[in-house]
Amino acid sequence: MLALSTLASLALFHLAFAQDPSLEIKAIEAHFTQSALVPDLFASFDPSALLSLNYPEVGPTPTVTVTPANSSVSLNGTYTLAMVDADIVGAKLAEGQTRHWLVNGVAINGSTVTNSSATAITTYAGPWPAAGSGPHRYVVALYAQPSTFSPPAAFSQSNIGVSAFNFNDYVKSSGLGPLVAATYITVKEGTTAVSIFSTSAVVTSTLVPSSSSSSHQAVGTSTGNQSNVPSGAMKTGASIISIISAGAVLAAIAL
Repeated sequence: MLALSTLASLALFHLAFAQDPSLEIKAIEAHFTQSALVPDLFASFDPSALLSLNYPEVGPTPTVTVTPANSSVSLNGTYTLAMVDADIVGAKLAEGQTRHWLVNGVAINGSTVTNSSATAITTYAGPWPAAGSGPHRYVVALYAQPSTFSPPAAFSQSNIGVSAFNFNDYVKSSGLGPLVAATYITVKEGTTAVSIFSTSAVVTSTLVPSSSSSSHQAVGTSTGNQSNVPSGAMKTGASIISIISAGAVLAAIAL
């Protein structure tokens, strides 16, 4: 697992959305498109809630919180939580994605995802891309898990190690429900030795809330001045895009 204490610098882009979930949804949709996760991993991306990761000072596993986009979204069901490595932008993933986390039967207590009664098919294994392989996109996604959910035989037992699998095939064959929420972090180890397809930046000030009746507006972003990272931790919040650069690069989007 990539040691967060090795990260040398942090640039923060603050997005102020005046507590407007519909605008935050638009922002995360835009970031999934500009990072080419749509269509590299998802054919489309239409979340109904916002997902955030919080890496604590002690322990490697992040806390996952979920906030519904509006009052009509219920988070009282059972869910599957997954983290997969979608590799670099434009990667041809013939063998699928690398599974770093897969937990069935999680619940949401308040806004926090809990797995006290869940089945960890693959326990959390932090991002650790090969040195020089470029910035890998690690996606954390939450799917509705209906009562008819039935995992493939190869993923019906707990404590399966990190390995490659076809994430979209797993979602379809197991009968998972719709994607509820997702976010991603981008991690780079060492100096990039491969060519990376360019992606366009998201101009947050141009985003429009999904509801035309909303009066909230984005009030701007900073340009990302670097600062030191607290030893052993990387914390992401509901209105922050974090980009860490230096020997290891970790870009976190947690909207």
